[in-house]
Amino acid sequence: MSTRLRVASAQYPIGYFRSWDEYRLHVESWTDDAVRAGATLLLWPEYAAMELASLFDERTQQDLQAQLSALQTVLPDFRSLFSALAARHGIHLQPGTIPVLQPDGAFRNRAFLFGPEGELGFQDKLQMTRFESEQWFIQAGDDVRVFDTALGKVAISTCYDSEFPLIARKQVELGATLILVPSCTDTLAGYHRVRIGCQARALENQCYVVQAATVGEAAWSPAVDENTGAAAFYGPVDRGFPADGVLAMGELNQPGWVYADLDLTAIETVRASGQVLNHRDWEKQKRLV
Repeated sequence: MSTRLRVASAQYPIGYFRSWDEYRLHVESWTDDAVRAGATLLLWPEYAAMELASLFDERTQQDLQAQLSALQTVLPDFRSLFSALAARHGIHLQPGTIPVLQPDGAFRNRAFLFGPEGELGFQDKLQMTRFESEQWFIQAGDDVRVFDTALGKVAISTCYDSEFPLIARKQVELGATLILVPSCTDTLAGYHRVRIGCQARALENQCYVVQAATVGEAAWSPAVDENTGAAAFYGPVDRGFPADGVLAMGELNQPGWVYADLDLTAIETVRASGQVLNHRDWEKQKRLV
């Protein structure tokens, strides 16, 4: 297992494409840029794949429910593309999320993870926003997963999930030292809710949390028309880490990759000998509630 890795987190503008090949070349270009910069783990934001709705007719583009169904026709190609890119470059990829149809007819907001050996699995979003549940009718997942990779144990908390401490705590209890947070927020307040959640989860669990964000406007899409955010890397607020816990942060709403070099052994060190021991002392609070 590698204990040091360079991670690329995207501040990603929702694009508009006229063909699958145009989309494929776009994703390959972004991937190539990150690989050239030395990244071995790449994170895209929540609902980045909604740009694939641009491949369909205008009526479908403007219909929230029709988009969900239409996306299922390109889902196999989507999975194959990112699986092939991970294998080609020998890297790990988390391409944000895409709605996936379930056997019971419902849709879930799904985050796949890919490694050099192929598709490693997925984590469904567990807490749905009001827009998702009340207008888009996307349903919540029902289990917490952690992925055992060559980079160590990695977890995914999609956007709103990061605002709930028990989800991250379960992931850490399952061994995760790195939590990926693909996010999609339309307002500055929404972005800050997720940012504050990410920072709190890193502090509480003495782990790394990486946030990716959609940025800019996509007026053609009723799902992701307005996007506000920044990618960032958060760690424990303790010895060996920045005083505010922020390892790196991009400029708000500016498209591009943000990079940070993470040392997983530093997590074990701070958990064992930090100024405070949040990870160890988590259980002590239970006597109060």
